Amino acid sequence: MDMQFSGNRRREKSYRGVQGTIVSMEPTRIGNRRADGCMMFVGLEDQEGNLVNFTVSPTTFVLDYVMLREGMEVTMYYRTDEPVPLIYPPQYRAAVVVPQMSGQMVDVDYYNRSLINQDMTLQLNLDGSVDITTTNNQRFLGSPANNDLVVVYTSSTRSIPAQTTPARIVVLCPRSV
Repeated sequence: MDMQFSGNRRREKSYRGVQGTIVSMEPTRIGNRRADGCMMFVGLEDQEGNLVNFTVSPTTFVLDYVMLREGMEVTMYYRTDEPVPLIYPPQYRAAVVVPQMSGQMVDVDYYNRSLINQDMTLQLNLDGSVDITTTNNQRFLGSPANNDLVVVYTSSTRSIPAQTTPARIVVLCPRSV
């Protein structure tokens, strides 16, 4: 497990990503409900040739609202605090899907009040020009600190933690809102 130490508090990393190629897409269902086309079962082949399955639902955030298709290179992020079946190949519920973008890097993580991610590898510098939105593409009017964020950036310093002024931030608002 990836654990973080912040003062005396220990915190587990919120998201983990799997990078690979979409090799299959099938409509799926929840429980006894029939497959109505709202949910997809996506097979992803990672860089070592392993298959990882994801359920993509209407609540899954797809960066740039890109239409997923077989053969597409993506990174699928899942929440580490959600239950998963103990089966092979592994199966997760996709929280965020990021299509591969040339020249851009993406971090999906919780950022604290100092805008540092949980594994303390990236710190955000906000200069007023950063586009900050919610998952439904509306302007986010609060502070992005202390939230789960999708951070899109093109470069960072070589310091520890690395610092960047992101091109864009998407706030993954709490599910209980």
